[in-house]
Amino acid sequence: MYFAMNRFSVKLENATDFEAVWLGRDSHLKGLPGFVEFHMLKGPETDGVILYSSHTVWESEQRFLDWTRSDAFRQAHKDAGQNRKLHEGHPVFEGFKTIQTIS
Repeated sequence: MYFAMNRFSVKLENATDFEAVWLGRDSHLKGLPGFVEFHMLKGPETDGVILYSSHTVWESEQRFLDWTRSDAFRQAHKDAGQNRKLHEGHPVFEGFKTIQTIS
């Protein structure tokens, strides 16, 4: 498995609009080869900033990389520049390969 995450720092006054963008968008993920699941996570508020993380699970890192080169990826991110003002700085990407799973 491969986990791909982006962290966003969002000012409290932008949180409602930020969530509306994410909850109302078409991610273009369903049905993609190797896609397992997606989560949008909301973390704690500290000093007027809320931490969010988009979190996707893939069968492998290669399947994730294939998605980043696909038309579905371009469609899912076509409006990203318009929403940049809702979060502070650039999203922080983190990718992880699974080394252990306990079910």
